[in-house]
Amino acid sequence: MKRVLIITYYWPPSGGAGVQRWLKFAKYLRDFGWEPLIYTPSNPEYPEADESLFKDIPIGIEVIKRPIWEPYTFYKRFIGQKKDEKIQAGFLSVKKKNPVIENISVWIRGNLFIPDARKFWIKPSIRFLLKYLRNHPVDTIVSTGPPHTMHLIALGLKNKLNIPWLADFRDPWTGIDFYHQLHLTKQADLMHHKLERAVLSNADRVTVVSWNWALDLNRLFLRHYDVITNGFDPEDFNIAEQKIASKFELTHIGSLNRDRNPELLWEVLAEVCSEKEGFRNDLRLRFIGKCDISLTQCLNKYELFSLTEMTEYLPHEEVLKESAGSQVLLLLLNNTPNVMGIVPGKIFEYLATRRPVFCIGPTNGDSARIIRESQAGIICDFEDKLSMKNAVNDLYDRYKRGSLQNQSGEIESFSRKGLTKKIASVLNELTEKR
Repeated sequence: MKRVLIITYYWPPSGGAGVQRWLKFAKYLRDFGWEPLIYTPSNPEYPEADESLFKDIPIGIEVIKRPIWEPYTFYKRFIGQKKDEKIQAGFLSVKKKNPVIENISVWIRGNLFIPDARKFWIKPSIRFLLKYLRNHPVDTIVSTGPPHTMHLIALGLKNKLNIPWLADFRDPWTGIDFYHQLHLTKQADLMHHKLERAVLSNADRVTVVSWNWALDLNRLFLRHYDVITNGFDPEDFNIAEQKIASKFELTHIGSLNRDRNPELLWEVLAEVCSEKEGFRNDLRLRFIGKCDISLTQCLNKYELFSLTEMTEYLPHEEVLKESAGSQVLLLLLNNTPNVMGIVPGKIFEYLATRRPVFCIGPTNGDSARIIRESQAGIICDFEDKLSMKNAVNDLYDRYKRGSLQNQSGEIESFSRKGLTKKIASVLNELTEKR
């Protein structure tokens, strides 16, 4: 069996979205002739802990854990955050912050920690892995980012050992939705682009999770990009049939930052509450995951907060149960320049629940493409108030008639095992070329 070294920052007990993709690939790679070897930090600053994910780790897999130093102790002290508080991903603020301190901290983050705060792990990892791989050779290397430090570790190994290398981009680098908010100097911006280009030009293959992001990367560096989306694991849905909520429940799963907060939707819901008899009494909003303070402010503004239930975090298996029991699942996309290629990992698990999806985002983006082709729900553009209102009324009327049925389109092409077969095919091509 061929061996693949997977360099990843996220690995159980890390929870959150970042861990799912390569945990699931590792789970099924043996079925396609590949033995995964994991290289990951022993003491990472992960967003949440989720020990339920240990069940997906293949029995007997080798996991190499090495200590990492990250500057978060000083960072937390500077911004007034407690030592045991988690650093939020992206630009998500669960409470009000001092704007001056926040702007300085963002500047430090973008200009001093290039490509990210894990940069101090690059040289120690390259030194360790060079020695390890000479005694325990592998057939190919995979790096998955963000954090993009993982790619720079793989780049260092590629330069020394010339082992075939697949760079996997779960999210863009300089095209990430919050890149323009980092207060970058010209020099820092040039350095980010230089390092990104070094990865794109030296990796033997590059995978991305959406079609539009492949086009975006092609504008940065012209080459072939393999699109292998995220997906769902059918084994995660071997649960007893979930009782559907009695209320007209709209549920959002995952973190919700300021760019994903659709104020126009809350305005529409408030209007329908005042116009449609019984709607307010039936409506319930649920948010499972950390939410930006701007959401709470909007819900209060439109007098919806009393109809809202918020849960900061649940283990993955519990999240799936709650999703399957909701009347409607909300997919709220980032209203940012790279939105056309944004396909949140949760969309595939939404599909697997077979519950109706209500998406706010571009009607011609990649998420809309998936929803439309799988007949999974409704897509409304960010500023299309009329379409939102029609969608809310339509969903509610079907709920009242008891005909808010499960969607039934084809979704098997998004199964984790089938997607792993695609990744294994790319790895096979790398080794055959070699």
